Amino acid sequence: MVRFKHRYVTVEIVAPIVPDDKPLHLKPKIFHDTLLNKIQLMHGDFGVAAITNGFLTKYCNENTRIAIIRSRHGPHRFVTSTLPFVTKIGKLDVRLNTLHVGATLKHSFKFIQKHQRAYLDRMWSKLKTVEEREKLEAAVMDFTKTDVAINIDNIA
Repeated sequence: MVRFKHRYVTVEIVAPIVPDDKPLHLKPKIFHDTLLNKIQLMHGDFGVAAITNGFLTKYCNENTRIAIIRSRHGPHRFVTSTLPFVTKIGKLDVRLNTLHVGATLKHSFKFIQKHQRAYLDRMWSKLKTVEEREKLEAAVMDFTKTDVAINIDNIA
């Protein structure tokens, strides 16, 4: 039996139109389809065929605007080379910054925890009540926001 190696790309979604304190209403399915379309434009059928097997949006947080994309080792270069050229997701103008490329989901989540802790420190100074701070912390540190339906569709 052969072990498949994956790479997990941690991406920051920067939307200049939406203020930082507002959540970004972004569905992982739309994000996933936008990336596939852009890879089709840049790398053609070969690029799409190379990444399709094992290409998933594992995590998407609307508050911190961070997403994790899983791809096979090797073809992950098609994904990382395409990310800077994504300018629209749905109707939203965005810019994607690659924050981290890791071999395991555990290391990606460790990186995200550090990154989100810094985000919390910046945002806490803008909030006035303790309830608002607790609500923001719960939303930011929630690692369960993933669209399970898209992952099940792509695994089968």
